Amino acid sequence: MSRDDRFTVTTGIARLCASPGLAGPGRLGLVTNHTGVLPDLRPSAPALIDAGARLVALFGPEHGLYGTAQAGGSESGGLDPATGLPVHDTYRCEGERLDKLLIESGVDALVHDLQDVGARFYTYVWTMFDLMVSTARTGLRFVVADRPNPLGGLVSEGPLLDPAWAGFVGRAPVPVRHGLTCGELARHLNTSAVPEAAGRQADLTVIEAAGWRRAMDAEATGLPWIAPSPNMPTAATAAVYPGTCLFEDTNVSEGRGTTQPFEIVGAPYIDARFAPALTELALPGVHFRDLRYVPTFHKHAGRLLRGVQLHVTDRDAFAPVRTAVAMLATLRRLYPDDFAWADGADSGFIDQLWGSDRLRRAIDAGEDPLPLCDPPAPPGRWAGEDVLLYP
Repeated sequence: MSRDDRFTVTTGIARLCASPGLAGPGRLGLVTNHTGVLPDLRPSAPALIDAGARLVALFGPEHGLYGTAQAGGSESGGLDPATGLPVHDTYRCEGERLDKLLIESGVDALVHDLQDVGARFYTYVWTMFDLMVSTARTGLRFVVADRPNPLGGLVSEGPLLDPAWAGFVGRAPVPVRHGLTCGELARHLNTSAVPEAAGRQADLTVIEAAGWRRAMDAEATGLPWIAPSPNMPTAATAAVYPGTCLFEDTNVSEGRGTTQPFEIVGAPYIDARFAPALTELALPGVHFRDLRYVPTFHKHAGRLLRGVQLHVTDRDAFAPVRTAVAMLATLRRLYPDDFAWADGADSGFIDQLWGSDRLRRAIDAGEDPLPLCDPPAPPGRWAGEDVLLYP
């Protein structure tokens, strides 16, 4: 029995290392970071080289190749000490600049191996999209070494993004919680959005993650969890993130600067009313615990905050987007003079996160925002059954 035979799921990158020909001929560039490992935790770049693949360059996303940068940051280039290969920073690199980077790197194809978390505003999928567009323009091939969606693939939440609010937290009409793997999302975007941006589809290949089923969340796969970014430490974080990430554009701490980001929220003005008010809503699959904490950095660093911790009791019943929207509406109702978007500034980032201005307008008007959380359809319907790769 090989070391990888212990796992229920064989990731796309493990299949590629076993059969390098799956990526096609020529020189390969690997779009990856610290999550790019085989199930036994061997890094994928040296594993590909050992398998005989012609790997010539590495490309890092937001947070960098080694995952050391905080949100909105990346790492500089240079040479990767483990492989000796050049490292290229792709974060916020697009258009002609990205085309030039790919051409000068000397690759014939890119292999994408990044662990997504299943939320539209997590930027790894938009790095994937930008690179797909660039490979379509430059005539290179694009290969997705697929990985499971840690939230499973049966449920979508939230509206499709309105293109008027497109940005790096969403470039195309995709729900907040999309319910697809990176490979499936790539297949959808390659027919729905890449041609408009590049004038043609990308030459796309998806290497499926064998053994994954849509009902499986991160823990059910048996695969080791590696924090995809500094504030995504556990699978429990990923479970709440599609909802509580919406707190990023408020004056409420989303738990950055603590050991439980996105699982806890708090602010200086929150008092003993908040937790009981949320409990009264009887939101499915979650309990709320009153707590106090002091963030070490980010919003309200060094200040004593009061808020709640989300304790997910039933992953199948829990709806992270609906839960967070109910929390935001409750904050506006209980603390109308204190709660604000983006520390009081009209940045509009909440509109980019949500995909339109409808959520912000509904909450500010005191209207019920929960109907806005209804998804356009389950994953197989909003994206089209033909993009699905897994039962």
